[in-house]
Amino acid sequence: MVTICLLRHGETSFNADGNRYCGRTDVDLTERGISQAKRMYELLEGYRFDAVYSSPLQRARKTAEIASGSAENLVVDNRLIEVDFGEWEGLRPEEFQTKGAKSWENWLAAPERFAAGRTGETAMQVVSRLQSFYNELLEKYSEKTVLVVGHNGVNRLFLASQLGMPLKNYRRLVQENSALTLLTLSQHQGCQLLKLNA
Repeated sequence: MVTICLLRHGETSFNADGNRYCGRTDVDLTERGISQAKRMYELLEGYRFDAVYSSPLQRARKTAEIASGSAENLVVDNRLIEVDFGEWEGLRPEEFQTKGAKSWENWLAAPERFAAGRTGETAMQVVSRLQSFYNELLEKYSEKTVLVVGHNGVNRLFLASQLGMPLKNYRRLVQENSALTLLTLSQHQGCQLLKLNA
């Protein structure tokens, strides 16, 4: 069994600007985002991490460095990168929900079959790369505690898949900026969700 402290990165300018879809755009944390990561450092003071992993995007890397208290042992893994949102990248939801209504309806109904933003990833592609990452964690860090810093889309899709939810319901799971989700993964019991969005 491995214990995972799963975070979403702190606030970015895209989050603050009407929740623009950030995806693969490599934007930095705002001052508020840095404060959120510092709050998370205080919340996590009682944990001893055997490893710290992050998405390659700077908003996640910086959150991981601040929340863990060090950049020294940070491992960047490309499989933790945010969903490729295709044509939705950089747009606010109200902009692409009207302009590309069919694409949005397809994603809401069956994200496992339809690509985000028409040209991005399907939810199954996202879950597949995340499953590969977490399977490796489980093998490498049995009975250990690991900090993982990712993104809103990937974290929720992974949790939905692990909890047996239809992937179209992933948006029902809340992942606020720099909030903690605590879970365990094991070969025999699968995923146990201990805290969500703390």
